[in-house]
Amino acid sequence: MTNPESANENLKSSRRVALVIQYLGTHFHGWQRQNGQRTVQEEIEKVLAAIEHRPVTLYGAGRTDAGVHAAAQVAHFETTGSIPPEKWATVLNTQLPKDILVLASAEVNSRWHARFSASWRRYRYTIYTDRQPNLFVRPFAWHYYYAPLDATQMQAALNPLIGKHDLTAFHRSNSGRAHSWVEVQEVQCVRANGCNSKNSEGSFIHIEIQANGFLYGMVRLLVGLLVQVGKGERSPAEFTQLWVNQRRNEVKYAAPANGLCLLRVGYPEFPFPPEVWFDNQPKFTFWQPTSQF
Repeated sequence: MTNPESANENLKSSRRVALVIQYLGTHFHGWQRQNGQRTVQEEIEKVLAAIEHRPVTLYGAGRTDAGVHAAAQVAHFETTGSIPPEKWATVLNTQLPKDILVLASAEVNSRWHARFSASWRRYRYTIYTDRQPNLFVRPFAWHYYYAPLDATQMQAALNPLIGKHDLTAFHRSNSGRAHSWVEVQEVQCVRANGCNSKNSEGSFIHIEIQANGFLYGMVRLLVGLLVQVGKGERSPAEFTQLWVNQRRNEVKYAAPANGLCLLRVGYPEFPFPPEVWFDNQPKFTFWQPTSQF
């Protein structure tokens, strides 16, 4: 039987530690712990448990799907050990697998929560449009070269999403969420120059969406439909009417997971400086040679 006084003493001595985490999603079945699957949460929890000599639960800011990357996921856990909070990043990195990296750690107060204290999350989706394949780009971008994509039209389609809307059209089934309302705060679709690209505008399209929260499968479904706008198969107005009228049956294709990255998470109170978490996924832009040498 547990001694109440001992339990109270452990509670008093526990500290809450926040982490900023990067991971390559390629070989993970998502963030959330799942039986029989390799997940980011479980890999970190195993290391925490070995250090603390007890089960430890890690709470994340959001659940990324299988194959999705994170440049600055945020999580927290409770510790009763003697390791200083700011040293946890170094300690964890010595034992974590190579496709997970803890960028920083810090103590937060007991009311701070990685998920519930967050004001927003921001995702970036990268599309590579050059016909020439590139092995170094493949893990982080959707190689789409079958038709030209008009980034200006794609941006026009994104703009009406700003605000609070019911986005049932971009909500996959099997979600435990009771509703599909999302407050979208920012949207962006821009081109960047690419390696040896014949397209003067550039061969990478970066799509960024910031919202208070995201539905299960939302960004990948949205990008899959957005590509139809870029190809000219749908107008921006048709794109808008589809989600306004919640025509989920017409959203049939999700963009591949490898192009998606959880870019960052925002908090009213955050113990980390911007250089740790703000923009840690490098954008693909390459120098354009003017001559052979």
